Amino acid sequence: MTTDDTYSLTTRGVRVTVRSFYLADQSEPDENRFVWAYRVWIENRGGEQVQLLKRTWEITDATGHTQKVHGPGVIGEQPVLDPGQGHEYTSGTPLRTPSGFMVGSYHMIVTETGEPFDVAIPAFSLDSPHQSGRVH
Repeated sequence: MTTDDTYSLTTRGVRVTVRSFYLADQSEPDENRFVWAYRVWIENRGGEQVQLLKRTWEITDATGHTQKVHGPGVIGEQPVLDPGQGHEYTSGTPLRTPSGFMVGSYHMIVTETGEPFDVAIPAFSLDSPHQSGRVH
């Protein structure tokens, strides 16, 4: 049904925490369509104001097929985070297999200096109740 696992990683004072959820109501296992939502919390634990400009994802299904997604911001936003501030959003992804994983990075800048840096998004599992791959 859902995974209860939370994945966290801190890069240069920016902590990214991700939790994924299998969406049975949007999935169609008979059609090889499995859908997940994932909730991301980005927290600036450093001492400088930062801005998230772009994201890069690698989404890999159970057969090893990897899709790369690169674009501006997250769900249409490029949040600016002061020290101690956070930003939360929820998004989703479909796969053709009953399991997979995602990993990525946020491309950010220090707003005062314009210095670019990347923040790692921890790899996280996309697991469904259909792990065996059998369709009933």
